[in-house]
Amino acid sequence: MPVNLPAAASFMATHARLLDRRRFELLGGAANADAVLAAVDGYRNSDGGYGWGLEPDLRAPESQPGGALHAFEVFEEIAPVTTPHAAQLCDWLATASRPDGGLPFALPVADPAGCAPFWAKADPAVATLQSTAFAAGVALRVARHDATVREHPWLAAATQYCFRAIRELSSAPHAIALSFAVQFADAAHELHEEAAALLAHLAAFVPADGLAPVDGGSDGETLRALDFAPLPDRPARALFADGVIDAELRRLAGEQQDDGGWRVDFASYSPAAALEWRGYATVRAVSVLRRNGLA
Repeated sequence: MPVNLPAAASFMATHARLLDRRRFELLGGAANADAVLAAVDGYRNSDGGYGWGLEPDLRAPESQPGGALHAFEVFEEIAPVTTPHAAQLCDWLATASRPDGGLPFALPVADPAGCAPFWAKADPAVATLQSTAFAAGVALRVARHDATVREHPWLAAATQYCFRAIRELSSAPHAIALSFAVQFADAAHELHEEAAALLAHLAAFVPADGLAPVDGGSDGETLRALDFAPLPDRPARALFADGVIDAELRRLAGEQQDDGGWRVDFASYSPAAALEWRGYATVRAVSVLRRNGLA
């Protein structure tokens, strides 16, 4: 099913936050890196971290690991352009990490208005594989073109934490943690010899059809093969048969709504987040489809 890119652009203009509109423009070559960086700077704090709803269901202003994930996504997308804010974000993450190199799921939130309970009630004293893998995994992708990130001590410590945590898995973790662990191992492939063995270890927990129900999520909320392995020619693609990926790509293209955008299957915790997730999901869908030759 063909993707209607003009309809997607109209959806973004009508519904999406400025950051995702700029990211969408960047996909089509209509925006430069400076415009995207200026948009993400609106979520940046003086400590070098990111908050203010950059993670849509975490509206609080404080810098958070979840904000770091989305900032690193932008820093990956602007490649080969780099920004000193990437290394400064690593500096902040080092201050937020536990002594073992892991990141807590979230740091304390002073005002939980508009925040998902799982963010607002997280234990800041406990490191988790999910949060460390989601930040370090994208940072490793940034590290391919940014030496200051590649050589940063925070990334080295976080990577070693994830290596240890993945090796110790004896049963499938929560679906979201599993997807981030797979993406982390995939991203580490070029920089760390151990990554291939870790990905093989994780393969035992990934359903062959790619369907991983999200425990505690919304009714029907399920991660799919493209959440684990969105890009072609990457090691994680070997987790799935070609037919599974082809079917998921057709499904993703077919999920474009009449208004031109895509939806998410999980709950949002504020009216703003409900709109922002759709803009984010639309950028992601077009990016994945384009990088797989379908948009």
